[in-house]
Amino acid sequence: MVYITEDNSQMEAAEPNTLLQSHCVFPVPDIKKTARYYSDMLGFRAVEYLDVKEPHICLYRDDTEIILLQANTDRVHPNRELYGYGEDAYFITRHPQEMYDELAGKGVQIVRPLTLTDYNNYEFIIEDIDGRHIAFGIKQG
Repeated sequence: MVYITEDNSQMEAAEPNTLLQSHCVFPVPDIKKTARYYSDMLGFRAVEYLDVKEPHICLYRDDTEIILLQANTDRVHPNRELYGYGEDAYFITRHPQEMYDELAGKGVQIVRPLTLTDYNNYEFIIEDIDGRHIAFGIKQG
């Protein structure tokens, strides 16, 4: 079976029932403000679908997609607040140092610097405009 991706390229599933990708869905209090932040600070490309039954904005960078929804609340309640710890998204990158340098150079708020964790991930964590903690990293070894 062949699937068509966002950039109109083709992707073939190797086996039935194979998971292909994952997308984060972020409800946000100000959908356009968050989209601008992700575009300007994190390098995502925003595509608006605001005149549809369920308005949203898709954010694309490389093979990653985030879907923004207009929340009916005035603030985000991140995982660490609701559950005591945990990031709200984790993006795998083959070159965490380069990603760290790019985002730090743009003034993105780094809440945990690039480090090797006790669970053997080389990662760093940022805080986005809505207070979510987003991790970037890769498993070592």
